[in-house]
Amino acid sequence: MTRSVSKERATKETQISLRLGIDGPAQVEVATGLPFFDHMLSQLGRHGGFDLSLKATGDLAVDAHHTVEDVGIVLGEALHDALGDKAGVRRFASIAVPLDEALIEVALDLSGRPFFVYEVDPGAGGEAYPIGDPPFDPQLAEEFWRAFCTSAAVTLHIRMRSGRNTHHILEASFKAVARALRDAVKVEGGGVPSTKGVLG
Repeated sequence: MTRSVSKERATKETQISLRLGIDGPAQVEVATGLPFFDHMLSQLGRHGGFDLSLKATGDLAVDAHHTVEDVGIVLGEALHDALGDKAGVRRFASIAVPLDEALIEVALDLSGRPFFVYEVDPGAGGEAYPIGDPPFDPQLAEEFWRAFCTSAAVTLHIRMRSGRNTHHILEASFKAVARALRDAVKVEGGGVPSTKGVLG
């Protein structure tokens, strides 16, 4: 079984091309025009064990929001399609990931039902500051995960237990989701892990 997919999305605001292989190898190439966002997506691919190639161009002169949200949509759609009927997957996963003073807890379910809980304050040590050039507004991380969660049809909880540094908080979040996804998508048996017989 090859669990990989290629996706394209073109709107008046963004153009995105993506290839995702959820069984690796963990080769990652990302270019969105937002260096910090590239760094976060690279963490997602590397720690998720995914083969990820993504190129996005968007109206960054207006705002980074369209690019970030649309990447979340396309990446979520790709994961959803690559998983197929989810036969044999572990389905559930949770983890706590530290990065220095930051500690993030993630729990997810490949449920087929989009539900998103985000209890993360990237400005816990003061005011959250934009990162990189062009700048990435830390609040956009929530928009990315919401778009991803909806398109992937997963239940995702992200909670911050501690943290002061905005970079550390966001990076720990991406790493934590990546590691949880890595566990949840593993095939360890046969059949769909649901008493209903389907997920979705």
